[in-house]
Amino acid sequence: MSCLSPVSAKGDVPFVASRPEDLCYSFTLPAAPRSPGVARATTRTVLRAHRLDDVAEPVVQVVSELTTCAYRLSLTKEMYVSLRYRDAALRVTVYDGHPRHTHARLGALCVLNRRATLRLLDEVVRACRGDWGIGGAREPGGGTRMWAVLPRAGAVGYLRGGEV
Repeated sequence: MSCLSPVSAKGDVPFVASRPEDLCYSFTLPAAPRSPGVARATTRTVLRAHRLDDVAEPVVQVVSELTTCAYRLSLTKEMYVSLRYRDAALRVTVYDGHPRHTHARLGALCVLNRRATLRLLDEVVRACRGDWGIGGAREPGGGTRMWAVLPRAGAVGYLRGGEV
């Protein structure tokens, strides 16, 4: 198997969709206003490539909400996005450079601010019968990790008005 560069790749090579179970992508974006749009477009492409078009709307909304929150609150120049499909659920994780607060009250206020910022995300995730959260990044250098899990059946039902 060889990897063709864009210069040598043939434009008429047929596209072969991958299995949903093979969806495992991570990418880094600037913590900038344009990045949520890039994340949305990338997510749609990835979902289409893995035959997960049926969950695109709620998943893209979740990615948009998380990346918008990350770029607004990050103290670093980058954010990291991870998309995974495991156990019939799509997992979205976003890391940003906002450090954990050492003072408990400041930390609680910061989490409360993020939760308020992510009200729409909360509605979408609950409508999909999923889960989400905020915590400290386990990566070197710290930061904040925000994540959401959308079961495929719930995400498909979201588009049908809650029918699963």
